Amino acid sequence: MATFSVTFLGCKVSHVDAHAVRERLLADGHAERDGPADVAVVNTCCVTHEAVSKSRKAASRLARTHGRVYVTGCGASLPADAFAGLPANVVVVPRRSEETPGVIAGDVGALACVQADARLDRIRAFVKVQDGCSFSCSFCVIPLVRGTSRSRPAEAVLAEVRRRVAQGHKEVVLTGINLGCYRDRSAGHDLPRLVREVGGTPGLARLRLSSIEVNHLNEELVAALRETPAASRHLHVPLQSGDDGVLSAMGRRYRAEAYLRRVALAADFNLTTDVIVGFPGEDEAAFRNTLAVVTEAGITKVHVFPYSPRPGTMTAGADPVPKAVKKERSERLRALSREQTVRRWRAKLGEPDVVLVDRPGRGYGDDYSPWLVDAPVGDLVPVRGGAVTEEGILAA
Repeated sequence: MATFSVTFLGCKVSHVDAHAVRERLLADGHAERDGPADVAVVNTCCVTHEAVSKSRKAASRLARTHGRVYVTGCGASLPADAFAGLPANVVVVPRRSEETPGVIAGDVGALACVQADARLDRIRAFVKVQDGCSFSCSFCVIPLVRGTSRSRPAEAVLAEVRRRVAQGHKEVVLTGINLGCYRDRSAGHDLPRLVREVGGTPGLARLRLSSIEVNHLNEELVAALRETPAASRHLHVPLQSGDDGVLSAMGRRYRAEAYLRRVALAADFNLTTDVIVGFPGEDEAAFRNTLAVVTEAGITKVHVFPYSPRPGTMTAGADPVPKAVKKERSERLRALSREQTVRRWRAKLGEPDVVLVDRPGRGYGDDYSPWLVDAPVGDLVPVRGGAVTEEGILAA
């Protein structure tokens, strides 16, 4: 039996991939440890230069306390020099996510009694239904490290959801690199149909989508979400820029007006987004257009990413916007995000909601707004908005 730890950096898909490795090692009879262990697995991110730097630091740090460190995930599929110079006990595993658990398990060895099941630690379960991307945004390295779009069979997804619910998870989040591309053609499933069928799983209290590209946000999907009682009124719809010239340079397949028209289909949902600040060609006027779109769309939380060139992409050699300008614009956008988030929280004062408590004293409402609530972790609690704090809505 080997002892191990698993960590991840990056998005919800990275979280799912890390736990797939964890479950495989547990199923093979190995023992998880919080501290030093025989084996560490770090599922890495490479969406920005900072993400790669953090991934390298994590691998280097773990190498000091573990016998062997496996570097997996998106960062592992970058050119070999991305993790050059790390200690000799660091092993880079440049495999697709579907292959990684088996590769690591085979290397570690099934040295103990096999377990039939391995439960995730979280209150909500992230279920990956799709991986890879066949689009070609000029700044994005993900298609290079994840491959083209591919989907899991619908029955495999539904079986995993049933298993997670049986394990006690009250919420399921469907995840993917480009979730709207989900197709199981042999079974006649697209994402709206999958939402309806997953949402009908007995015992499932809440269903969310991790992220959806605006091109895939249509009347059929919104109708499926509205007609599925378990579906949360929250959508994360990446914007990246609100300027048509920048969007064109990015290779995005929409313009600002189309983004606004699509998100208006879900105007009563809590909308969150991603924005890249300081992309080549973004001047002050272009940035102001982004602020205007975020305002008009009523977006709350904005995940702000200062642009950083990624190796192998079309814009790898371009980074003309000064760091100081990126920082200043990022601060302005985060301030707008905070203002609109607090406005939504205030609109909930006196209103009822149901909170899934996912850590001591905290949880999330139906639309993924954060609540402060005194209730046991794992409970679904009826609440009413009492006050707004820096951290969220205080239950009355």
